[in-house]
Amino acid sequence: MPKANVFNMAGEKVGEIELSEAIFGIEPNKSVLHDSVKNHLANCRQGTQSALTKGEVSFTTKKPWRQKGTGRARAGYAGSPVWTHGGVAFAPKPRDYSYTLNKKVKRLALKSALSAKAAEDEIIVIEGLKMDEIKTKSFKSFLNAIGVCGKALVVTENVEENIVKSARNIPGIETTPADILSPYAILNAGKLVVSKEAVTKIEEVYA
Repeated sequence: MPKANVFNMAGEKVGEIELSEAIFGIEPNKSVLHDSVKNHLANCRQGTQSALTKGEVSFTTKKPWRQKGTGRARAGYAGSPVWTHGGVAFAPKPRDYSYTLNKKVKRLALKSALSAKAAEDEIIVIEGLKMDEIKTKSFKSFLNAIGVCGKALVVTENVEENIVKSARNIPGIETTPADILSPYAILNAGKLVVSKEAVTKIEEVYA
């Protein structure tokens, strides 16, 4: 059964916690993780790229020169894609890139991401994770105390405003409540800093 070290807010190790085998101990499915990440990135695309086709550029439709006898190549329209400042052939137009994955694939991707982090010993469980005030310096000191110096995802049981606002100006640190975990966010983070209450909620919600 996978385990994780438990620390307090002072960065002191206070024990270990056993993690659910069904959530944190499965064999990560790389194919499903790839599909999940690709889906997330596609859903983030704005799809606002646009260019003018030859029918939309502002040019006269008069034939530049007669068809034969000039020694030059045939030309019928100054807005042709082969001419400078002409239209774009197969021009991109605004579109929606988003698509959905089915629920079973989403859940398997999340379990695979969590299991991968557990296997790499990159899950840090915190006992009593809370901030009495909004203080970035204090939260940064806490992260340093538990050995987090790069990217990390801080997972709380519910939305903790003090933690969210304390962490938002620290480069590489993201926060999220346990019930809306994203496989992409988990994989993109170096460490997973999870409150003890959030671990219980994850095991309840995603079991």
